[in-house]
Amino acid sequence: MDASEHTLVPDHSLMDEEELQSVLDEYDIKRTDLPKIKRTDPALPDEADVGDVVKIVRESRTTDRAIVYRLVID
Repeated sequence: MDASEHTLVPDHSLMDEEELQSVLDEYDIKRTDLPKIKRTDPALPDEADVGDVVKIVRESRTTDRAIVYRLVID
C-alpha cells in the first residue's frame, strides 16, 4: 500500500518556485529556515528531490485547515 494514500496522511504537494518565493517573502525567511522532512518519508510525492519544498495541508480543529512547509533533505 502507498503510505501517501492513507486516509490519515495529510496532502503533500510540491511547491513551484513562484509560490515558494511568495511564502518566503511573506515570512521574511530563507528556504533553509523551514522545518525539514527526509527524502525517504513515505508521504512525500515520488518526484520530490532534495532541496524541494513541500506544502502540507492538514485538517485542524481550531482553524479548519493548517498549512505547513517542509524542506526536503537527504
